[in-house]
Amino acid sequence: MNTNFDAIVIGSGISGGWAAKVLCEQGLKTCIVERGRNVEHTKDYPTALLQPWEFPHAGWMPKAFRDENPLITKAAGFGEDTAHFFIKDKDQPYVQKKPFDWIRGFQVGGKSLTWGRACQRWSQSEFESPSKYNYGIQWPVDYAEMAPWYHLVEDFIGVCGNKDGLESMPDGEFLPPFEMNCVEQHMSTALADRYPDRHLVHGRWAHLTEPKEHHLELGRGKCQARNLCMRGCPFGAYFSSNSSTIPSAQRTGNLSILSNAVVIKIIYDDQQKKATGIEYIDTAAGSRQEIKASIIFVNASALNSNLILLNSTSDRFPNGLGNDHDVLGHYVGFHNYRGYTSGKFEGFKDTYVYGRNPSELILANFRNVSKHDMPFVGGYTIFSGAYRSRNEEAPGDGPGIGAAYKEGLRLPGDWRAYMYMQGETIPKASNRVYLSDTEKDPWGIPQLVMDVNYDDNDELMVQDFLKESKAMLEVMGCSDIEQNDSKQAPGLDIHEMGGCRMGEDPKTSMLNKYNQLHLCQNVFVTDGACMTSTGNQSPSLLYMAFTARAATYAAEQFKAQSI
Repeated sequence: MNTNFDAIVIGSGISGGWAAKVLCEQGLKTCIVERGRNVEHTKDYPTALLQPWEFPHAGWMPKAFRDENPLITKAAGFGEDTAHFFIKDKDQPYVQKKPFDWIRGFQVGGKSLTWGRACQRWSQSEFESPSKYNYGIQWPVDYAEMAPWYHLVEDFIGVCGNKDGLESMPDGEFLPPFEMNCVEQHMSTALADRYPDRHLVHGRWAHLTEPKEHHLELGRGKCQARNLCMRGCPFGAYFSSNSSTIPSAQRTGNLSILSNAVVIKIIYDDQQKKATGIEYIDTAAGSRQEIKASIIFVNASALNSNLILLNSTSDRFPNGLGNDHDVLGHYVGFHNYRGYTSGKFEGFKDTYVYGRNPSELILANFRNVSKHDMPFVGGYTIFSGAYRSRNEEAPGDGPGIGAAYKEGLRLPGDWRAYMYMQGETIPKASNRVYLSDTEKDPWGIPQLVMDVNYDDNDELMVQDFLKESKAMLEVMGCSDIEQNDSKQAPGLDIHEMGGCRMGEDPKTSMLNKYNQLHLCQNVFVTDGACMTSTGNQSPSLLYMAFTARAATYAAEQFKAQSI
């Protein structure tokens, strides 16, 4: 293949796909470099249309597999039907100085094939609170600057939701939401009657409930409410790189895809004072190769991007590319998912639901929004919903087979409701990742060391969630309430962020407001590594908005021969 391009994009997930789309549409010859195998939309979704009885273990993973893969089998959505989109534990080792569950998917499309699809916009409070209340540095951008890029991304990917006029979760460009079921409607009304400042509303989700013309032109169709999204959607009804941004880039004729290519480092030229390309391992041949480009986007997912940058050493940057002030790898954040509350509702048994709704409700953050009035900093989003459980009156003392047993299961049982938290964490210098001096991965690249943990702020937030969620479910009329602090390790949230954060000062940050490395301005980082703080909203939509903005800027600079 050609080895000279205008732009290289390392990674093909949610942000990498957007970088490729924008750069290609701006006329730049662009190469996506993906460490995993190629996955083509529809063609490579082998389980998308299978029924449970068509799997060897009805969707479950056998004990031998679970014993060999204690990490990956904990991941949300992992099962016999989705295992092909996750890597096995032994395939990419790392060092846990402190417990950290690193969930990864190496293929074209990355984790855009298996993400949760929540698409809230960050509020102005999330951008300004870290510096305002002294638990982080100032973001170099704010909500007003990002709003038009949010609009652009939402329109293209398709986000369903409702305009609710909430300060802590701004409205966007929405398709119609999925309908609340009867218990969810009751929950929302009861909460609003008791708590005027708390709003349980439709979530914002990347699903095509009513596709627009530009969605149909890409071959994407309406969501069928199957809730089998993580198998890969043959309808293209949820957003993934494979169904959306990569096909858009391919239509320009400017895109090349290099799969099975593990990036070792970004090559920096001391004379030219810029990056000139990448070195990678062709995993099929086992050989080292190079390709060159004028612009490089790093979108390998947050921690892999940190690894690549830390390993990109040169005479000018002996501690990693652009890392003069030992910021790289520090200030790693994540989302706190430890708290869960559930209970039972009496009644409502004369109604059921249509299909399998792939979305959830969201209780928008109500802590520390317009003022700081809690013993902890930051806030938390609550995801919630209601469903009908298995009929508990089905015969339980029989053989579990036969007509009587099936008749007992014919009707669903009681309604149940749940709430779980997604909490903001504090970006601290002590929460960091770095390269091991002794341990190597199968390709001879230093393994990443995880030194990330919870703190007292996280503990206070979990306790507040448990207290408030129980009180809210009681107000709604819930009974038999159960609560759990999972105490799961950081990382299982799959929202790792930071390590190469944005900021105004090169001494305290790695990237400027356009996601350029302060000290190597033809390299851009727009995945989770760029995050200055974690906020309480899901971050993927912001990654996409940052990427669209940065790639547009990079293309303009390239055409002006400024980088």
